[in-house]
Amino acid sequence: MRADARRNHERLLTEARAAFAEHGTDASLEDVARRAGVGIGTLYRHFPTRDALVSAVFQEALAALLQRGRELAAAEEPCPALVEWLRALITHAGEYRGFARALMSASRDASSALAQCDVPLRATGEILLSRAREAGTVRADVSIGDLMQLTHAIVLAAEQSPQDAGLPDRLLELTLRGLRA
Repeated sequence: MRADARRNHERLLTEARAAFAEHGTDASLEDVARRAGVGIGTLYRHFPTRDALVSAVFQEALAALLQRGRELAAAEEPCPALVEWLRALITHAGEYRGFARALMSASRDASSALAQCDVPLRATGEILLSRAREAGTVRADVSIGDLMQLTHAIVLAAEQSPQDAGLPDRLLELTLRGLRA
């Protein structure tokens, strides 16, 4: 990538992060381009779809979640490791209003750019879940797909009650009670 194209790419990501934090993932792409000082065509050359832009914005958080998952996979106690990872997932998905909804949709559309986020997250979560199942601390019928949908649902519920900062943790605790063997 040429230096000017790389600068445009980085400015677009910076402005998309700001716009998504302020307005959610449905923020105006025209506004993102304007704030980055480029035309909408430049935005679409770098990110052909909204999902591609959302996915690119989430890549940093994705890398952190995958790294944390690898670290937790070696934890002595598998169930607390799984819980810690689920909390981290909820925290990251909650950074941008609408992101959890987009991830839920990506789980049903393998061609979506966001599937690039969903697939490795599920793989990491499956490792942690398998360890907790093997330890006998999580029921055998719990699937990573169900856990991912539940975490996204928790984020969606929290988006509707932003004044209740403790809601995500309370909902996760309720969910966890149903997981235990």
